[in-house]
Amino acid sequence: MLYSEMDLPDEIFRAVERMGFVELTEVQEKAMLPMMEGRDMIAKAPTGTGKTCAFGIPLLMGLNRRSDKTQCLILAPTRELARQITDDLRDLARFLPEVRIACVYGGQAIRSQFAQLKKGPQIIVATPGRLLDHMQRRTIRLQDVTRVILDEADEMLDMGFYKDVRRILDSLKNKKQLGMFSATISREVMDIGWIYQRDPVEVTVQPLEASMPKIAQYSLLTTGRDKLADLADIVVKNGYGRVMVFCNTKYATSMLSNQLAGLGVDADCLHGDLSQGERNKVMGRFKEGNLRILVSTDVAARGIDVEDVDAVINYDVPSQNEYYTHRIGRTGRAQKEGVAYILYMPDEEKRLRELIRLTRSAVVPVRFDENRCLVEDVDEG
Repeated sequence: MLYSEMDLPDEIFRAVERMGFVELTEVQEKAMLPMMEGRDMIAKAPTGTGKTCAFGIPLLMGLNRRSDKTQCLILAPTRELARQITDDLRDLARFLPEVRIACVYGGQAIRSQFAQLKKGPQIIVATPGRLLDHMQRRTIRLQDVTRVILDEADEMLDMGFYKDVRRILDSLKNKKQLGMFSATISREVMDIGWIYQRDPVEVTVQPLEASMPKIAQYSLLTTGRDKLADLADIVVKNGYGRVMVFCNTKYATSMLSNQLAGLGVDADCLHGDLSQGERNKVMGRFKEGNLRILVSTDVAARGIDVEDVDAVINYDVPSQNEYYTHRIGRTGRAQKEGVAYILYMPDEEKRLRELIRLTRSAVVPVRFDENRCLVEDVDEG
């Protein structure tokens, strides 16, 4: 379906046009109408399929824009995702000047958020912990909230926010609609649905071959002594301009970015111990193309959506199989081709084979030739 075929308010249609959207994605086509009808919803869809528009447009259409009461609440697991949702909603509301959207999250001085809240936002996007803080201070009142969205619900509940989310939902006495959007439907997501939803519409979007990112995947056997040089050569010799590198720990991200900088490679890191100002500065440089390598942990990278990432490099073999899928999905977006590498030590070969098998990945072994160029590592045996 085309957006021009929908009965959208002119202000929203103009915004969608300005954002460059012509055709609805599958999750938008399946979820938008039930959302507009006020139905509860559980939508399972891969990351990057346009879920924000799927719930954002119905929320904007149902607002009482003359009111200064908060009517819609969107919960997200990380500050990066909360900011991204807020940016997308503000783009959708570009021609609705009376719509006010506040974004509150941890890591930012709470007093700096008071000014947003005093303006009477109709929509609040929040991480659970910071929202509860505001609720306790009575700087956010949710008695008029009728519609709630849990975005990346599986990640949020898996990160230990289950009790916080329940406390928040229990406080919403006038809730009429709960939508949950998630890449997977975990036990916790099902429990929340059973407790707080009535006859929800269930939407499932399977990754289609045609729409799946085209990502060439390579594995490189390395050693502790060679690992840093191997990483630098992959980036430099292939001329990659924007690269995401994943490590398993905060300490490793910081150490690796310093080592790369010592080699003269433009790199910086993103992890949970950085202040919000530092995180924003690093992400701003990376999004604007002023930072060549972003080294990150899995948690810090959740919710980051940057187009034109040339390559993803798994500097550490991920501790969980789904992390590998999330990591490499940062490249090959918007129907462009991407490339991903995984570096592994000899004692990690068994773990690598297991990861490849369970994620059903097509990973090609490579090695460096005498000119330090990567070539396919053909088993002569």
